[in-house]
Amino acid sequence: MAVASASMLVALKTFFIISAWVMAAVLVYSFAADGQASCFQPSEWWMQVAEYDYIVIILPIMALFFYKESSWIKRIGFIIISFFCGSFVNCGYIAILFYQLSPEESMKDPLYFVLARRQNRDVNTGRTARYSLVIAKVMVTAIGCYLLGVIIFAYITDGSPFHMEVLTPCMITAIIDISIHTVVYSVWIAYKETSWISAVFWIIVLVCFSSIGLFVYILRELFTLSPEQPLSVILFNKTNRDRPSSDPLLNEHTDV
Repeated sequence: MAVASASMLVALKTFFIISAWVMAAVLVYSFAADGQASCFQPSEWWMQVAEYDYIVIILPIMALFFYKESSWIKRIGFIIISFFCGSFVNCGYIAILFYQLSPEESMKDPLYFVLARRQNRDVNTGRTARYSLVIAKVMVTAIGCYLLGVIIFAYITDGSPFHMEVLTPCMITAIIDISIHTVVYSVWIAYKETSWISAVFWIIVLVCFSSIGLFVYILRELFTLSPEQPLSVILFNKTNRDRPSSDPLLNEHTDV
């Protein structure tokens, strides 16, 4: 078990570091090619679809950062930088989380401790938790339906996206960024699902439908929560959902 966790940790660290630097190179290419001028073409509907898809697909990682970090200055700064730099920042942030794990956490369950919040702050319970759950369901459904509507409108207006004119430097950058995020969420889905059949199914849905598939999966997870459970429970697999927040390993440590 320890050997498997160590191997997985090395693989995940390597993936997130490489992904961050690949995205950095892509961003440099995009600026060098046209200064990202092709990102600002309101008449190109498939470019707008890619931009909306990009914004939607980074929202869960922004939510993870909000959950884990208590400083509003850090939160606002991360949102701004993440919006402009995408998976370069997001993968870099997740890589840092892996490197901050203690040896015991790394051997025990690295993905759980990367997703878990160290500060034992109060969580929403009772009526507040119920309101949060309802609001989350409404927001996830609304965002997914809006993006689906934009895709349908783009198809009606501009036809199929599969032609060379669509592949501007900005579109190429967006596709690569979205693809990297798709792999990141695939790792999360594989961690959460107890059945490989279920994991493969949802990963295929994610690959085929991008952020719409992701939000369908998140909505499905939200419907598994009871009204008294905090929203953060959907981050974890079934084994770790009931792990107490008072786990001593979740106390902030400075020896890493």
